[in-house]
Amino acid sequence: MSVIDWLLDSDPAIRWQAMRDLTDAPADEVAAERARVATEGWGARLLALRQEDGLWHTGTSDSEWPSLLALLMLRDMGLDASSEEARNAIALVRDNATWHSRGPWHGTPVFAGEVEPCINGRVVAVGSYFGQDVTGIVQRLLGEQMADGGWNCEQENGSTRGSFHTTINVLEGLLEHERTTGASAEVTAALQRGQEYLLERRMLRRLSNGELIDTAFTLFSFPTGWHYDALRGLDYLRAAGATPDARVAEAIDLVRAKRDAEGRLPLENPHESEMVDARVRDLELDMDEREGRPSRWNTLRALRVLRWAGSGAGPWPRGGIGRP
Repeated sequence: MSVIDWLLDSDPAIRWQAMRDLTDAPADEVAAERARVATEGWGARLLALRQEDGLWHTGTSDSEWPSLLALLMLRDMGLDASSEEARNAIALVRDNATWHSRGPWHGTPVFAGEVEPCINGRVVAVGSYFGQDVTGIVQRLLGEQMADGGWNCEQENGSTRGSFHTTINVLEGLLEHERTTGASAEVTAALQRGQEYLLERRMLRRLSNGELIDTAFTLFSFPTGWHYDALRGLDYLRAAGATPDARVAEAIDLVRAKRDAEGRLPLENPHESEMVDARVRDLELDMDEREGRPSRWNTLRALRVLRWAGSGAGPWPRGGIGRP
């Protein structure tokens, strides 16, 4: 079985993206497959794990974080935001989920945002994707961009340099906001500065001395959560329509080197705290992804990154996960 066939022999969440991004299937066939995410497989199972109030939790007060993680996963799966299932899900989270952290944000709606840009970037990504008004958070993030083009959750504690982790979360959120609401000069400029932050550091290395910032950047995780790695950074650039240049060469070579004889990539460095069922122990969504074993999610993302970088022929759509 070829690597493409292996991806197509999977859940609708993987299959529709492989059809669109790797086989150039007709748009109507892609749309029909995408529609199955809401009613079959992983997407349907995740939607079914909600409680009576429409949130993902076990009855504890801490429901906003599992709900946010679940919505991020549904975005990764490409649940059609215009579907009835998506509209119902987002409405219940909007109406019922509030932040339970201490301080002034306690009790405020989830889509009003929080204080940390790494969290707010993810709220913007989810809110924008599912049609919620997150313009207030966007303006906050624009004002928090640092002199080097990045963002850092430790800025309020005195940090003056960007963080790869925070920056990728904010970039993904702002890009999703731009897609759903239209481009603005302010957001476009912030995205370009943020992309340069990654590219100037060759996706992996310190600007000051060229050393590898963190070995974890070379390990490809899924779900990525708030964590940066090189594959996530490259997939962002692809989704943003950036033109690959020499500054991504090392990261691209790293992606190529991780393929096995069949062209598949393993799951590495799983972040258990970013799984819905890590916060809510009786929720189980098994996507058959195990550390060290071939991962359909990593393989899908890697193959479309390699195609973007020139390792394959054919047109490339300017659209990220979940975007036709």
